[in-house]
Amino acid sequence: MTPVLIARQKECEQLAESMKSPRSEFVIICGRRRIGKTFLVDQFFKNNYDFTFVGAHRARTVTQLRNFAKAIRLYSGKKLSPFSDWYDAFDALEEYLETLPTNRKKVIFIDEMPWIDTTRSTFVEALENFWNSWANRRYDIVLIASGSATSWMADNLIENQGGLHNRITKRIYLEPFSLGETEEYFRSHNFYWTRYDILQCYMLTGGIPYYLDLLDPKLSVSQNIDKLCFDDKGPLRKEFNELYPALFIHADNYINIVTLLYNNKSGLTRKEIARNTTLNGKVLNTILENLEQCGFIDKMEFFGRESSVVYRLVDFYTLFYFKFIAGKHKLDEQWWSHHLDDAGLRSWQGLCFELVCMKHHHQIKKALGISGMATSISTWRCNSDEERELPGGQIDMIITRADRMIHLCEMKFSQKPYNISAEYEKRLRDRMWLFDLRTKNKKTLVHTFVTTFGLGEGKHHSIVHSEVTMDDLFKAL
Repeated sequence: MTPVLIARQKECEQLAESMKSPRSEFVIICGRRRIGKTFLVDQFFKNNYDFTFVGAHRARTVTQLRNFAKAIRLYSGKKLSPFSDWYDAFDALEEYLETLPTNRKKVIFIDEMPWIDTTRSTFVEALENFWNSWANRRYDIVLIASGSATSWMADNLIENQGGLHNRITKRIYLEPFSLGETEEYFRSHNFYWTRYDILQCYMLTGGIPYYLDLLDPKLSVSQNIDKLCFDDKGPLRKEFNELYPALFIHADNYINIVTLLYNNKSGLTRKEIARNTTLNGKVLNTILENLEQCGFIDKMEFFGRESSVVYRLVDFYTLFYFKFIAGKHKLDEQWWSHHLDDAGLRSWQGLCFELVCMKHHHQIKKALGISGMATSISTWRCNSDEERELPGGQIDMIITRADRMIHLCEMKFSQKPYNISAEYEKRLRDRMWLFDLRTKNKKTLVHTFVTTFGLGEGKHHSIVHSEVTMDDLFKAL
């Protein structure tokens, strides 16, 4: 099957702009492991480069330099002496590029750049010299740098305070596929799944292209999950052990934070995270920023307290791993198929559906007909007040509109239309009263339900002002 580039229109537009630019361009492409950075560049340029090089994982400097010389020899046809350091290597690259026509852009793609920068290798310094003393003074160079190690890319390129400070001309961050883009992927790969099937699959894969590539269209969703996660040789069984170390230096600190957030599913503030770890200051800020940039965590403002945010673990694979794989040495190879009706599995699906809705809040706004209106997304929670005899409460997603209307969003995952009971209706009304009281709210409150198949019929449904269904979440913006 011929590879097909799904979505990524905006990213391709940025790459196209770099080719039309009247100056040399230094483009970096970042994103979590398995997101499709290399695939994007290869597909856009159709593997037609003037020079490309891929860093070798855990290879010594001498090996990296030998591979670099081999790559230049492949493109130039010129036999080269061994390089003593990276300055020699980039000098040789300059000499080769000088032989190419001057009437077009020359594309250089250096992939897995963080792997090249071994201890005391002078790679970054030589790269700075190459760009500042030669490439940046020309108009015809497009240098594309890619790498999964987000912390390295941030420290050495994006926030570089040395020779590469403010030298990056374009920054491209790859996001996971949305539900609609995931559906597009499945159609292009001959999957004949319903949207309910795709939604369940999304709760594991999170729209990560590599994870989607592992799925077999001949198997059901349950069979695929068993094969990928519960079989002894399943590729997602041990993915967690490689995921964070491949992305972050001092990965243990990152794992400690995502573990902490997993155990506090309603989220934690930065102060609460600092209080429960040994991390603080700039180190904690950097970790939170890197985790957020890669889509492992997300932050949301507290309603009425714009300066305060709560962090949540939102990476679907990590949530799945902690819930069903971590610490379980002996697993039934068909565990998922054998436990489809378990309460624990249903609870996990409910939590994941809430996260899916939060990630697709733009689609929810579109379904509500307020795409063009100024809004803010927030969350709210309060502890019980024993002195005033008031209970605690929590609302995971609130949409506040510029026209002074507030949507209190309820998100329910079910296999059929969702029915509201008398008890549940009372609970919703009591919570609305509590929200008004504790926040001193004067705006109009309405309940919005986001469900898989809509609401059923019943007299208690009058409390719902507006409905959004699973189909709405699949729609393009």
